Amino acid sequence: MKIGIVVYTWSGNTLSVAEKLKERLDANGHTADLVQVKVVGERQQGARDFELDTLPDIDTYDGIVFGAAVEAFSLSPVLGAYLKKIGSLAGKKVGCLVSQQFPYPWMGGSNAIRQMRKLCKAKGATVVGSAVVNWAKSRREKTTKAAIERLAGLF
Repeated sequence: MKIGIVVYTWSGNTLSVAEKLKERLDANGHTADLVQVKVVGERQQGARDFELDTLPDIDTYDGIVFGAAVEAFSLSPVLGAYLKKIGSLAGKKVGCLVSQQFPYPWMGGSNAIRQMRKLCKAKGATVVGSAVVNWAKSRREKTTKAAIERLAGLF
């Protein structure tokens, strides 16, 4: 299966999880590509005023994992804007990944996943699962491993 991992990362945390997920998908016999959504110029975390630069093309993928960090207890506005701009996701299996600093998913991660699922379903995607990675040092390794296992198992 050809799988796209499409992430927006501000600090590099979400990207590091996406890189590990790509390794796992490749090891499982899939062809995985990791691409980033980017903005023009510099963007401060939380800023709502930005212009999308890189809009990764997802047409060639059978499955997609979208990923971003939680910002202000919600989905990153950058990934949200990207998901609104892309075309149809009909016929595509989609997984959702978010990373957050707070220790429990209900502290922003669950809401960000709900927002991502809603945007993907509105484009016709079949959302097959999701994962929240907690970036606090005490939970980072455990939640990262669990997220990779869960997301890799979707495809």
